[in-house]
Amino acid sequence: MQIKNSVVLITGASSGIGEATARAVVQAGGRAVLLARRQDRLDDLARELGEDVLALPCDVTNSAEAQKAVQIAQKKYGRIDVLINNAGQGLYGAIEDIGIDDFKQLLNLNTIAPLIMMQAVIPLMRKQSAGCIINVSSGATLATYPGSAAYTSSKSALNMISKVARLELADAGITVSLIHPFMTATEFYGSVKSGLSASKEQEAGAVSIAQPPSLSAQMIINLIETGDEETDLVPKEYGGSFEG
Repeated sequence: MQIKNSVVLITGASSGIGEATARAVVQAGGRAVLLARRQDRLDDLARELGEDVLALPCDVTNSAEAQKAVQIAQKKYGRIDVLINNAGQGLYGAIEDIGIDDFKQLLNLNTIAPLIMMQAVIPLMRKQSAGCIINVSSGATLATYPGSAAYTSSKSALNMISKVARLELADAGITVSLIHPFMTATEFYGSVKSGLSASKEQEAGAVSIAQPPSLSAQMIINLIETGDEETDLVPKEYGGSFEG
């Protein structure tokens, strides 16, 4: 799918990979629909990026809000060509320390919200006989690390949802793809659901290898254009395939 003139809906668009992807979409000639909970950040970004950007405050874990956002975007542009499920959060903790309520909220954002968004756009994409869905997973799902069970299990579930959806939607002309970012220089480590001290410690140790969010954004653009099933930004020495 070509980005130029496509309508691209991005969740978690107020910072990090989502913000970088919004910039990349607009630079490539696409029309970006920005979803996030922080309205002030969305509005600032929309003003910066120009008139082909629609900013919609939205809690993507809320089905009614997600459906409303999709309806507003469709009414404005007449179609939705691409969904990028980027919104997510981390949680660090040993198995015996994982708070059950925290874990439920993590699953709600990292696993259930992407499904909510997919279900909101798939009927439109079926009518168009074309569409593209990109789910942002995590390079951490490619290996096993102490303290990562909650986060990686939420993203591993998203991986399977994506792979099954790709099979189910292929005949409708809809591609579903996965990207596994590596450690990225964003607000992610400071906004974890729990285990902040361990998260910040990991962030400090990763300063020298952390990638800019613009790299993930470019890889997302590539996935939209190629329709490839999966890609990762994890260097080979960490269990991935990235050689950049």
